[in-house]
Amino acid sequence: MSGAPSLAPDSPALAASDVARGIGRLFARNDIWCLPEVPLKNGRRADLMGIDAKGLIVIVEIKVARADLLGDAKWPDYLDFCDRFYWGLSPALDRAPLESAAYRPETCGVIVADGYDAEILRPAALEPLAAARRKTQVEHLARVAMRRHMALLDPLCTALDAHG
Repeated sequence: MSGAPSLAPDSPALAASDVARGIGRLFARNDIWCLPEVPLKNGRRADLMGIDAKGLIVIVEIKVARADLLGDAKWPDYLDFCDRFYWGLSPALDRAPLESAAYRPETCGVIVADGYDAEILRPAALEPLAAARRKTQVEHLARVAMRRHMALLDPLCTALDAHG
């Protein structure tokens, strides 16, 4: 992508699903494969969680509204489950708060996306997980992906799934 996604200031706000689609396309071009809405062992749910070509875990927390960004106190809970953490934002959202120490700009990356594409404005720092934690997360992500894929092939599998 040659520039940041464009969205006129008076355009209707993007939905989180639009931002997720744009990020998914960016990640696919860069051999990072992700799933939306992945439950974590701590009770949180990652908006996007994926694995890059080196087996590193990436989590993206998507924000499309300023109040949601400023009111999110739970986001640090995701850091124990990934090697890289990104904020995924709509182009119209003010990114200035992400520069404050509370949002750990030295650690957290920033991606701006619309429904068509995305651009990494600030790369996320590598904060390596312990090998055992990464292995557990990769296996968890694989099982979530297989469960979802099987449910698409045979919806009855969803009713039979003891783990929902």
